This record gives sequence, structure tokens and C-alpha cells, in this order.
Amino acid sequence: MGSADETKPFMLSDPLLPSAPSSAVAFAAEEDEQYPPIIYNHGHRPLRDLPFLILFILFILSTFALGIVASIRRNPNRAHASSFIYDPASSSCIPSSSTFFSSFNSLSLVSSSSSHFFRDLIWTLVITLLLALPIALALLSLLRHFAKQVVYSSIPFFILTPIFLNVYWFVACQFGVTCRDSFPLAYRILVLIFVFFLIAIVVWIIFSNWHRIKLTVHILRIASAALVSNMLLLGVLPCLMLGLLVYFVPIVVFLVLVTFNGSIVPREGDDGLYSCKWKQDRWVPAYFALAIITMLWSFATILEAKVYVTSGTVAQWYFSMEGVKPRNSIRNSLRNAFGPSFGTVCFSGLVLGVVRFVRAIVDSARREDIAVGFIKLLLGCCANFLLTAFDFLNKFTINFAAITGENYCSAAKMTYELLRRNLLSAAFVETVSTRILVGLIFVISTLYAIAVFAILKAINDLGTETYYIAVLAWVLLMIVLGYFIHVLENVIDTIYICYAIDRDKAEVSKQDIHEVFVLLPLSRNHRSSLDTRTPFLA
Repeated sequence: MGSADETKPFMLSDPLLPSAPSSAVAFAAEEDEQYPPIIYNHGHRPLRDLPFLILFILFILSTFALGIVASIRRNPNRAHASSFIYDPASSSCIPSSSTFFSSFNSLSLVSSSSSHFFRDLIWTLVITLLLALPIALALLSLLRHFAKQVVYSSIPFFILTPIFLNVYWFVACQFGVTCRDSFPLAYRILVLIFVFFLIAIVVWIIFSNWHRIKLTVHILRIASAALVSNMLLLGVLPCLMLGLLVYFVPIVVFLVLVTFNGSIVPREGDDGLYSCKWKQDRWVPAYFALAIITMLWSFATILEAKVYVTSGTVAQWYFSMEGVKPRNSIRNSLRNAFGPSFGTVCFSGLVLGVVRFVRAIVDSARREDIAVGFIKLLLGCCANFLLTAFDFLNKFTINFAAITGENYCSAAKMTYELLRRNLLSAAFVETVSTRILVGLIFVISTLYAIAVFAILKAINDLGTETYYIAVLAWVLLMIVLGYFIHVLENVIDTIYICYAIDRDKAEVSKQDIHEVFVLLPLSRNHRSSLDTRTPFLA
């Protein structure tokens, strides 16, 4: 941890923040008594949101304790329930004479083509995983040093790549007998036109936001530089997900073993004859609900822990003196995330999980209802409004908690007040940055999938199975690069909150960041043209 002198920013003496209105500064001064000065908390952090931490631990202990009981009480006859017969003398089910020797004869009927398919699929996925990290690091380096060139050169591919794929599938289906017979020409033309319509929408979005592309370039460059300065995050954060997978393994095993809790009982059929059926214990569905809730909550908690660690690490970098790299920043963030603030992380994960679950229910109900009544429509609008409000509330709360060490509710309130009194928007950082990044990884993954398809076609012609391998390689690379993009988004959100803290105190911790973020729209009600704001310096 650096000293107070190392992390103290210099006071603002240039016109970078003329748009931090005097009214906002006066408002901040009026609320000094209510809210203490907001800085990164390097000191001791007390335990926060302890009830949610205790509740989370109780869920985990209950899941593992009942899972162990279920594995001990399991009935091994569950797998052979069909071989039991009813014994009238004892009015119970007993195993037949030839019970346990029946089904080991039809397990290896794999054709040579299937073996080639699985071999090529496994090798392709392994190579994709090995290449994903170098591709992500190369993209990060390019965004840091050549962000403008990368963004401007990739924009044509956002249009040309889907056009090529749209025309390619149409032509390939025209020459493919199976596709041509199963997919009439009229439907193919409709799909072709619909995809071109979607591409036209993308083109319109790009050109309507063209005035913000330059701002996007600078934001991506800043986020990349911050991530490069904390490169170990790209190694630590995947380890958290790997630890989550290891933690899920015994729970999945318990979920399998719990289905063996029950007994084989006789049941009378419609014809008056008795047969033997497997009857599951009544508590098994309850354990399934408990285990699934625990897994979902744990998954959401780890996601929020990753955001917490990223935010804490980047905030220490942001508030450090220029040229001074903070020591043990990642270790400090990990200690805070899984120590005094773990209750806050659990609370945030619970909010995230509940919001996603309720949103899934609302979306599912909307898809199933063909004729929606007025009441259902009104309830759906209210539910979407509340869910959107919770999303906005949760967006920067965990970032703020990682910086200050506040509990969840206090962090949510203080974040709202911080952004409100500086006329900054909680719903808008710079969405173009996210769209550009998504477009980048889409283009990179698509080009990679085309290369995989061409190589497999030259080495081993598997027919249509080659398309499946290329698509799976595309999906895998999209997932890995999407994780990288998610980390960059968290970095951008953290820098935005740190900039808001600087703005609130009329200070500048990172000069180059202020030169860019001062051009962001103040709020939805104070959105001004970029051309009327302070121009970029060089």
C-alpha cells in the first residue's frame, strides 16, 4: 500500500472541469456533513452486510451436509428398478433371478467417420483454447497502441462479414441438394432479405453514432492501458471461475446421488396386477431446489467478486501518483472481496441473481402468451420498469463498494448521490465502446472460424460436420474473448466512478483520463453535442 502522499491527487487548476458546475460543487459542499470525502479506502475495512454472508454460508453448509447424507442413504437398487418383481407372499418387491447382468453389449458402435469427427472436434477446441489467450493479448496491445487504427479498420468488417456470410449460405444452400429440397426458394429469399435488413440497421447505427467514434477510440485506449498496468487480472480472474467449477463438482455429484434416495414399491395397475416402481423420497425435490439456488447464488457472487476485484485494483492504479505503480493491489482487492466485504459481494450477487431470474420469468411468460390482456401488459411493464431500476442501481454499486468499502445499501445511495450532484448518468457511460468491442470479437471469431473451416476442408473432408466444428470453434472463441471484453467493460465502469469522485472533489488524478471523460454527456437531461465540449488535446 502506498502512503497518503503517493496516492494524493493534485488539485484541479486547468479548465478541464468547467462543466463541473459551481452548483454541483456547492451542492457537494452542503452535503459534506452527510457524506464523508470519497477516497479509496486503504485502511482497515469492517465486516459489511454480515446477515447476507451468514445466509450464504448457511445455504452452502446445508447443501453439502444434505448432499453427504443423501450419498450415504442412497439406494443402489435404483439403477435396477425395472428388474424387480412383485412377490405376493411378502407383498413387496424382490429382485428377479437374472438381475444385474444385461447391458454391456452395445456401447462401442462408433463409425470411422464419427471417430474422425470427434478427433477433429477435440483437437480444434483444444487449439482454440490455446490460441484464445494470445489473441486476447494481441487485441489488448493493439487497442492500447493503435486503438484508432483498429477501430476504423474493423468498422467495414462489421458490415462486410455479415454480408459475406449471408450471401455464402444462400449460394451454398442453392447448390446443396438436401438444403435446396428442405428449404424452399421463397423462404430462402425472405431470410436473405431479412438479414440484409438487419445489416442495414447496423449500418444506420454506425453512421448515426459516427460523431462518438473518436471518443470511443480514446476510452478503449484508456481502458486497455489500465488493464495492461494490471495485467495479472487476466490470470487471477479466470482462476476464480476455475475455483467455481471445482466448487460445483461435489454439488453436481450430490444432485446425481440424491436421485438414488427412495425405494422400490409395488403399485397396482388398471388391470389389477401389481408391478414394481421406483418411488423417490419426498425431500429430494426440496434438495434440488436448495442446490440449484445455491449454485445460482454462488455463480452470481463470483461474477460480482470479479467486478469487485477488478474495480479495487483499477481504483488503486487510478488514484496512485503518475508513474508510481501500487504494490499488492490485486492481493489487497482479493483480501477485501473475500474478507470484510464478502457479505456485500454476496448481497450484490443475490440482487443480480434475483433480477436475472425474475426477468427470465417475465420474458418466458411474454413469449407464451399469444393474446396478452391489458392487466398482463400493465404488470409486464411495471416488472420491466422495476427490473431496469434494479439494474441501474446495481450497475456501479459494487464498483463503489470496492473503492470505499461501504456496505451495499450505503454504496448504492452514495453512488446515486455522487453521480446526481455531478450531473453524471448512472445509465450511460459510453455504450458505443461496448458495441465496438462486441463487433471486434465477432469479426475476429468469424475470421478464425472461416480459417478453421478451410483447414479442416483441406485436411479431412467431413462434409457438413466440418460446419459444426467451425461453428463450435467460433462459439468457444466468442466466449473466451467475450470474457476479456467483460473485464474491459468493468475497467471502463471503474474509471468512470473514479472520474466522478475526482470531479466531485474538483481534483485530477489522471490527466489523460479527464481529457477524455470530460467529453461524455453529463446526463440524459443535460446531453450536449460533443462538438460544443472541450476538444481533445492532441
